[in-house]
Amino acid sequence: MPCPASALYMRGMAPPILTLRDVHLTFGGTPLLSGVDFALMEGERTCLVGRNGSGKSTLLKIMAGLVDRDSGDLFVQPGTTVRYLPQEPDLSAFATTRAYVEDGLTPGDDPHRVTYLLEQLGLTGDEDTKVLSGGEARRCALARAMAPEPDVLLLDEPTNHLDLPAIEWLESEIRPIRSAVVMISHDRRFLENLSRSTVWLHLGKTHRLEKSFEHFEPWRDEFVEIEERDRHKLDRKLVEETSWLHKGVTARRKRNQGRLRALYDLRQQRQEQRKTGTMATMIASSSEASGKLVCEAKGISKTWDDTTVVSDFSTRILRGDRVGIVGPNGAGKTTLLNMLTDNLEPDSGTVRLGTNLQINSLDQRRDVLDDNATLKDVLTGGHGDTVSVGDQTRHVMGYMKDFLFLPEQARTPVSALSGGERGRLLLARAMALPSNLLVLDEPTNDLDLETLDLLQEMLADYSGTVFLVSHDRGFLDRVATSIIVWEGPGQWSEYVGGYSDMVNQRGKGVVAKEAAKSGKSKKEKPSGSSSQPSRGKLTFKDKHALEAIPAQVEALLIEVGTHEKTLEDANLFTKNPDAFQQAVDALGAAQTMLAQLEDQWLELEMKREEIEG
Repeated sequence: MPCPASALYMRGMAPPILTLRDVHLTFGGTPLLSGVDFALMEGERTCLVGRNGSGKSTLLKIMAGLVDRDSGDLFVQPGTTVRYLPQEPDLSAFATTRAYVEDGLTPGDDPHRVTYLLEQLGLTGDEDTKVLSGGEARRCALARAMAPEPDVLLLDEPTNHLDLPAIEWLESEIRPIRSAVVMISHDRRFLENLSRSTVWLHLGKTHRLEKSFEHFEPWRDEFVEIEERDRHKLDRKLVEETSWLHKGVTARRKRNQGRLRALYDLRQQRQEQRKTGTMATMIASSSEASGKLVCEAKGISKTWDDTTVVSDFSTRILRGDRVGIVGPNGAGKTTLLNMLTDNLEPDSGTVRLGTNLQINSLDQRRDVLDDNATLKDVLTGGHGDTVSVGDQTRHVMGYMKDFLFLPEQARTPVSALSGGERGRLLLARAMALPSNLLVLDEPTNDLDLETLDLLQEMLADYSGTVFLVSHDRGFLDRVATSIIVWEGPGQWSEYVGGYSDMVNQRGKGVVAKEAAKSGKSKKEKPSGSSSQPSRGKLTFKDKHALEAIPAQVEALLIEVGTHEKTLEDANLFTKNPDAFQQAVDALGAAQTMLAQLEDQWLELEMKREEIEG
């Protein structure tokens, strides 16, 4: 396994700017964190992954100094600035969004950056904080966290409530900054594009991979496989010890007392493994098959308040298709979806639905759940102890377990559930209803990565048709058979394949609804910002650099990997201190050169984009 950052520090590299050591935390008598270790190096990009409820958000709050630990050490290098993006920000003490963001600045920070970030996130700065939607509050909190360009940036689900253009803008904004970043996100593509290391919070402990999230899942699967073998060994040990117990034990003998205590510890350990090692299973209830034609739209249009949101759009959707609908917020995705499902009459054109359709919609607005209802009541409709799943009748406790709920949560009110638990509850309720057309509006919100995997598998096995509105590019790639994308005011086009296939065919992804404001390009910063956009045309030197840098970056990545592999040898320092120091120095030099080249590459690409319009 790669050498952890803390170990490299002990051998002579620069110290971490933030360190956690042997952190323990218990909530309500249940251990949440059990000896967590973590080290964050200057400029590092780490993603923190784990199941919902594993303690990721709590761990981030501990790093931010907002939650006290039961035991263990938190050390932040003196003078280090730390900013944290919460999932549910509180703006109540501030009159406007600008006041809230400016309150996070430190002396010497660029005030123009506040204006730039607010504009890019669709805010003016004059919004009244008392009437903000949840999404607007989240975007405002993101601007506040990023405005000072801190040494450490802690981001808890930064892509929530952002549309695709905003997500891609956020990636481009984070990529060149010098901050060390720790991010929690369910958006795989976001993590793959930005992370350079991965920390997995599993069963209360952290496990570190010195590679991006792209390499995490095979590594995790191998880890779980080894863990499963250890579990089998534990089971055999339990059988042996239980057999010994049944043969009788003399309680007065100290050796037997110790062995008996060890048996109880083994049982407790196995119980915990069963409790946390289960995986959710999802099976959608399918009804009788629909006709081959599901939906045919011909020349449909819709105008709201003199604004055309859909103009002369046609499509033909057949049984078994998985159609993704993507576009910026406010483009009219919901309007188009409602027309395609015959919930909204078009101003012109026709929509014809197929025969024998049974539609089931999953509304990701949490207000469809009664906060006062219990988990059991939501699933059973408030009657009895069973859930009908297709043509089967399931006991509610067993069905809850399929979605990673514990039996003791049956009487838990909805108001006490986390965002991820509410998402799973909505899925559990929706999957129990028979259908042959699923309409899913942002189904991936607040779901952990394992549950997303299972939702993907469920959709792959689903015999009906799926309409899917989502900003999750990776999920669309794995699920969709075609993408309907917003091309401009009122204009929609359909492309075969997933999101990446659509980008390859169009030559670009989803663009912002208003690509420019006040004559500024999407990536341009306002006057007074620390980074001014380039003007004029590309010089011969610029063109040569754009052609040469990719190969140089590739070579440096290989060099960095070689040095990191050398340092994986835990005995290298003892065997050959000079070789160890040479590898450390070479790694540092290669990483510095790599960062400089990446910055130069990004600046040139931005310059070229601006020149080419």
